[in-house]
Amino acid sequence: MAKKKDAKTAALVVKNNRAVANSDNQSFEVQNLHLKQQDIENLIYVIRGTQVMLDSDLAMIYGEETKYLKRAVRANISRFPSDFMFTLTREELNNLRCKNGTSNNRGGTRYLPYAFTEIGIAMLSSVLHSQVAVDANIRIMRAFVATRHFFAANAQMFQRIEVIEHHQLEMTTHQKDTDKQIRQILKRLDNKNTTPTQGIFFDGQIFDAYTFVSDLIRSAKKSIVLFDNYVDDTVLTMLDKRKAKVSATIYTQKIKQQLSLDLAKHNAQYQPIDVKQYDKVHDRYLCIDNTVYHIGASLKDLGKRWFSFNRMEMTAKELLGKM
Repeated sequence: MAKKKDAKTAALVVKNNRAVANSDNQSFEVQNLHLKQQDIENLIYVIRGTQVMLDSDLAMIYGEETKYLKRAVRANISRFPSDFMFTLTREELNNLRCKNGTSNNRGGTRYLPYAFTEIGIAMLSSVLHSQVAVDANIRIMRAFVATRHFFAANAQMFQRIEVIEHHQLEMTTHQKDTDKQIRQILKRLDNKNTTPTQGIFFDGQIFDAYTFVSDLIRSAKKSIVLFDNYVDDTVLTMLDKRKAKVSATIYTQKIKQQLSLDLAKHNAQYQPIDVKQYDKVHDRYLCIDNTVYHIGASLKDLGKRWFSFNRMEMTAKELLGKM
């Protein structure tokens, strides 16, 4: 009984306000009843995947103040379940204003607006008890039908637009990744740090592997230390690519007679290389100043078979300290 009394009271309030309206308000109602159909269609928004209209826009069409419309709805709230009406969140309201330029002059920003679905709007005419609302609802229903027809007729076009936007998003993401890689490359070039830290040389990449190790040797500023159990005169020749006053030391498992002869003739003409016997190392290591590279093949066999290289975290000082 209390709810029915509240509903009658709200309806009476609306009726009384309409009864005391001046001639300007009456002309306002007539003016809004003559809104173009397209104008009404433009007031239909898609929110939460549903076509809706806002309370302030409906009040404008009905010739009512928004607060009276909302008061009547609250008095009959049981007639407006969530599929009839819901309250916008602040984020939804801000997004709507950004996308559609919705004015905040109607209804202000103090309270969040109601959004009415098509069936919720049909319920409004029974709550407001106004012939103006009934007449306006007929036009609003036609606007909803026209909007649905528009979406249905252009569904394929909207699908294509969605696909294009998806591809543009993928291209933007790919472009960002590409730009990031380019910036990293340019940064390395600026730092003059173009030497790779790890990789694999495959069968037949003899010159590539030879150039890689030669560049490492040329980069040394103070010292080169090589751990390699299979050394011949080609290794001695490769070490001659180092700068002047850069020391070179080779640790190998066994110093054979041929290596001793080659070393003596080499040292008589070029910067001397110190060869020492050390039999506790199995792998190959190349120390350029304080940086250690693990080399998967003897320097004399570079590129003949697959081999990998890797720059170690251990420093040359730490490695030599283990000896």
